[in-house]
Amino acid sequence: MAKVDYYKVLGVEKNASQDEIKKAYRKLAVKYHPDRNPNDKDAEKFREITEAYEVLSDEKKRSNYDKFGSAEKSNFYDFRGGGFSGDEFSRFSDIFNDFFNMSGFKGHTNTGTYRTANTPNSPKKGEDIQISKTISLNDAVFGTGGRKINIKFTRMEKCQSCSGTGTIPGSKKESCKTCGGTGRLEKVSGFFRIAQMCPRCNGTGISNSMGCIKCSGRGLVPKDKEVSINIPAGLQDGKRIVIPKMGNEGVNGGENGDLIIQIHVLSHPNFARQGNDLYCAVPISFTQAILGSEIHIQNLNGDNLKISIPAGTQNGKLLRLKDQGGPLGDLYVKILVTEPANVSEKQKELLKEFMEIEKPTDTPKMASVSELAS
Repeated sequence: MAKVDYYKVLGVEKNASQDEIKKAYRKLAVKYHPDRNPNDKDAEKFREITEAYEVLSDEKKRSNYDKFGSAEKSNFYDFRGGGFSGDEFSRFSDIFNDFFNMSGFKGHTNTGTYRTANTPNSPKKGEDIQISKTISLNDAVFGTGGRKINIKFTRMEKCQSCSGTGTIPGSKKESCKTCGGTGRLEKVSGFFRIAQMCPRCNGTGISNSMGCIKCSGRGLVPKDKEVSINIPAGLQDGKRIVIPKMGNEGVNGGENGDLIIQIHVLSHPNFARQGNDLYCAVPISFTQAILGSEIHIQNLNGDNLKISIPAGTQNGKLLRLKDQGGPLGDLYVKILVTEPANVSEKQKELLKEFMEIEKPTDTPKMASVSELAS
């Protein structure tokens, strides 16, 4: 039997998938990583969960462990002097890249180089641009059709003064002395090396004295742009419209980022929206409710609709008008039965006559508590 239950160490079931094992390891690795927890106890815990992951993430070793209670441990990493094999480090470094942002630097193991440095001359994809656009409920429900909506934004484009090189035209490019021209600084903490952008050259790798004045050595300058879009019918609040490669320009031949437009839908004074359906409320008199009648309203699109009110309609009743909520939904009309504020003598006489015929009880039965919330 194994001295340590690797499944318990990672907090997963024995039938856990590789994805579940990887997620569990990542969560624990962040918590107990030596950079965050320099004490020996947490370092030992980190070694334990790393050892558990190394076994359970390898199908062959996991199979041996499940069958025999042990697995080949010659390649385990040990903070006291052991090391990963090349393939194992590649798998583990991919995990740590996710939460330590380790891409863009180089280092070595006993098997050779494991990561190539990103240099200022490497192609870099432009950043995405995220903006918001507020539209009317009408446009969200019915779409804009052939009518375009213009959206203004600012994006970074190649500096024309230096042709995107970031240097003064005609000058000789000189590397930043702080980062040696890499544009990044490395922080060594134990086994790991974590890279960050050089603060002196802003990641350009170019000496400030040689940097283009117009773009501050970045090779990009802000430009005001405008794009026209169509709003599709049925667009919900909070949805995003993505326009590929309309974001910031890439550097050194890198592709452009995307333009991401988040849609916000204005509230309407008369209509509410739930999914694809619309809701509105219409007041009618109590006589219309009692006797039944026909009323006329306009839907969100301004079309006239005729609604038949059944005799005896109660206050709060919902009437459904199919396909009148827009191309993808229905319209629900809530009936509000109103009482007259001023009653004439003639009306009083008629109401008294009605009450005599109705003969309402003067000892009504108590309603249930649930009626208080209706």
